Amino acid sequence: MKHVILILFSSVTFQLFAQEAVQKEIIEFSLSSPYNTIYTHLEYLQDDSYYPTVSAKAFNPSDVSQEKAVELAIRLKQILDGKGLYLDMDDWPRNINHLDSVTGRYRYYLTSKLPDLYVEKVGNKWYYSKKTVNSIDKWHSEVFPYGTDRLLELFPHAGSRTYFGLYLWQHMGILALIFLSFLVHKLFTFIIEKIIIRVLMRFGYPTLAHEVVVPVARPLSILVIFPILMLLVPVLQLPVAMGRWVVIMLKIIWPVFAIVFFYRVVDILSLYFEKAAEKTKNTLDDQLVPLARKVLKTFVIIIGVLFILDNLEVNITGIIAGLSIGGIAFALAAQDTIKNFFGSLMIFIDKPFQVGDWISSGEVDGTVEEVGFRSTRVRTFRNSLMYVPNAVLTDRMVDNHGLREFRRFFTQIAVQYDTPPVVIEAFVEGLRGIVNDHPKTRKEVYHIYFNDLADSSLNIMFYVFFAVPTWAEELQVRHEILLSIIKLADELGVQFAFPTQTLHVETFPEKLGNSAKYVKNSPELKTKVEAFLVKNRKAT
Repeated sequence: MKHVILILFSSVTFQLFAQEAVQKEIIEFSLSSPYNTIYTHLEYLQDDSYYPTVSAKAFNPSDVSQEKAVELAIRLKQILDGKGLYLDMDDWPRNINHLDSVTGRYRYYLTSKLPDLYVEKVGNKWYYSKKTVNSIDKWHSEVFPYGTDRLLELFPHAGSRTYFGLYLWQHMGILALIFLSFLVHKLFTFIIEKIIIRVLMRFGYPTLAHEVVVPVARPLSILVIFPILMLLVPVLQLPVAMGRWVVIMLKIIWPVFAIVFFYRVVDILSLYFEKAAEKTKNTLDDQLVPLARKVLKTFVIIIGVLFILDNLEVNITGIIAGLSIGGIAFALAAQDTIKNFFGSLMIFIDKPFQVGDWISSGEVDGTVEEVGFRSTRVRTFRNSLMYVPNAVLTDRMVDNHGLREFRRFFTQIAVQYDTPPVVIEAFVEGLRGIVNDHPKTRKEVYHIYFNDLADSSLNIMFYVFFAVPTWAEELQVRHEILLSIIKLADELGVQFAFPTQTLHVETFPEKLGNSAKYVKNSPELKTKVEAFLVKNRKAT
């Protein structure tokens, strides 16, 4: 028993002596340059050389106590590891009289990501600045929010074996994060698919459940995982190089899923606006919805890319400034495109026409099929497709036949010169009756008169309006009207004239002449007209 106690006493004594010897060796550190001070702080917080009291020497004793300096040294190391900030030793100046090129003082800034983190010369030694000391607690709460810094106390600082560059507790922490992410994803998916969708289906909203909730459920459930990972990954205190890449990947992947989520949200919003546009009579808003969807999707992608670049700490301000400088040259090169874009805006604001209208503008003549950012697509009556720049349509006069309340029809009805006046009067009255009886003609305004003595015909002006919305219906009504005119002429014996030269000779006794035989009795003609109109009304 005495031997055992002696051995234990000797062992403890040897360890204390060895530790004292090590401390004496470590005490021989230097704070004479920025390099030596930063090295002292970080080197003696490594797993194989964990001496926080020595690391704390990098803090000015006149600023903080020894106990507080130890806490600050550990916290600053946790901040650097948690943010994945890699500090290159080759960049640390070894000059004892190093001057900062910007301030002109004896300072050295460790990283631009933490502007207040720098060492400065005090007497003959370099220490972390008082501004750094005052900022450490704030940085620590930003890297480890919501009390996650307490988890750091559960993990050992040193003495464990490494496997594939990580300690066993770090491997266990990674597995715990993977399991937690899987659990959150499944829980969130269950809440959406099993609870929210069932409630919507029960209350009679199947369209809302399948067209709105389902498309955003999966990207949203994955999107929720990344803030949790970004919150807990710094706790693992991964090696700086590995932690740096892990943080970068998280900062890239998270905005990607955010882009997918908002991309789906744009589709949902466009679906809602499409249904709202279907309820309006104006067809231009039906075309405006796809354009708005494209604009919003482009906006989502641009903002997402800028967010990713910002997470990668790319100088977005410089990029935007460069774009603004190059924008002048771009605007000059793409001035036609810009004109067309603003032309499309003017079309949507002024609404000179809408999809389905028949328009004429210079050589353009056809039906509008689509209004885009750059051009308007017009289907001609030859069934060809014309792409007209919007700037052209806004600079020229546009005749919108689709906005007509009535469609005009004008023609000259030519009858033969030998037609008696009473027949012409009866024929004109019959023409007016045809117009008044047809259901798709304008009754208050029309002009039907015998108004011209042409070279080879007596001309009757036929000027009427059709109350139809489309060209196809206009053709149908025109067909019906012209057919009724021919029937009326046949009923009255009216002969249509055409350009001819007639040689009149005496009628031979044995042969009758070629002139038409007319009924010249006015009451009989009136009776025929009235009978025809009654018959025509029944036919139409």
